[in-house]
Amino acid sequence: MVDQAATARRVCIAYPFFPHYRGPVLAELLARGKHRYTLVGDRVSSEPSIKVWEVATGTDWVDAPVWAVGKSRGVYMQPGLIRAGLSGRYDVLVIHSGVWWPTTWLCAIAGRLTGKRVLSWGHGWTRPEGGWRGWLRRVYYRLYHAHMTYGHYAKIIFMQTGWEAEGVQVIYNSLDYARQRAARESVAPTELAALRQKVMGGWAELPLVACVTRLIPVRRLDLLIEAAALLKAQGRPVALLLVGDGPERAPLEALAKERGVACVFYGACYDEEAISRLVMLSRCVVAPGKVGLTAMTALAYGVPVVTHGDENNQMPEWEAVVPGKTGTLFKDGDVADLARAVGVWTLGAPDPAVAGSCIEIIERFWNAPMQRRCIERCIDGKPADDLFWMKEPDLPGRTT
Repeated sequence: MVDQAATARRVCIAYPFFPHYRGPVLAELLARGKHRYTLVGDRVSSEPSIKVWEVATGTDWVDAPVWAVGKSRGVYMQPGLIRAGLSGRYDVLVIHSGVWWPTTWLCAIAGRLTGKRVLSWGHGWTRPEGGWRGWLRRVYYRLYHAHMTYGHYAKIIFMQTGWEAEGVQVIYNSLDYARQRAARESVAPTELAALRQKVMGGWAELPLVACVTRLIPVRRLDLLIEAAALLKAQGRPVALLLVGDGPERAPLEALAKERGVACVFYGACYDEEAISRLVMLSRCVVAPGKVGLTAMTALAYGVPVVTHGDENNQMPEWEAVVPGKTGTLFKDGDVADLARAVGVWTLGAPDPAVAGSCIEIIERFWNAPMQRRCIERCIDGKPADDLFWMKEPDLPGRTT
């Protein structure tokens, strides 16, 4: 008898467009995956702030343009998904899941009607939801055979709504860790010392706290400046390094000046080698709002992350923050508690063991090869194997 799990399958991965940060896992699937993959999507980003991944020549690609409907609400139509759902080319559909996108509904329904295995790839539940919205989401998720989520909190909510644990595979998330590791290992201490002096000037001797993000209101960087002002008032001054740009830059510059906070606005930076150096100058990277892939950047360079601990108002990557080992969680919106959390990492000398813990959690879970293995396990119809995460006392999600 042929082992179906070992048989190469024809897999369609359908996205509105493929973001640049999704490139490493897609490249991993295409180069080292056990199945035959076709990518279906738009070559143009439907989110102006997100760059599109440049698809390599020779990739099995199908154009599926996206039409925005009520752009501010994030509703899209993508007729090419329906054709993919009906096509006889594929055995498995992997759909970037969006409950408010009508054509993902139709793609999933078409896939089920034509006998395909239909899987979702996305956030899933980000918080418990009731009322008609919660009912609609439950109906939508039942269109799929199984779900692939970035984090365990989503899986827990799926289980609370009636899904078997084995039908929700956590696939984590990743950036280009191979490139990050090479950048990290190429840095010399003398280079960092010179860069610190160049970037921070007269504030070079203060403990440095960084944030790498767009300067937009949802990031709540005002909280970080207020926390730095509070630490200064307590006799524990820090310097802030904000790497990024956006509409909040001018108000934040004014706030930092008003509060007397040492703060350098570096501007936008997309060069990974430069980002690596700037992050490694820092005692910690702080995300006062949702943390997202910023956590993957910081931890890959051995730098702990400070973010808030409200699981219903976070991105999945917050689960990589293990208090005391890879970062600290503070009470959402609480300046005094944010100051406390920052103070954990800016008092005394840095602990090399912390850098090791940060790198270890990326190498263990949050990387492209790990994502590929988890995705292919779900494609093969094998039960999810990530429950050990919640049983280990030192891993996030353990007390949720």
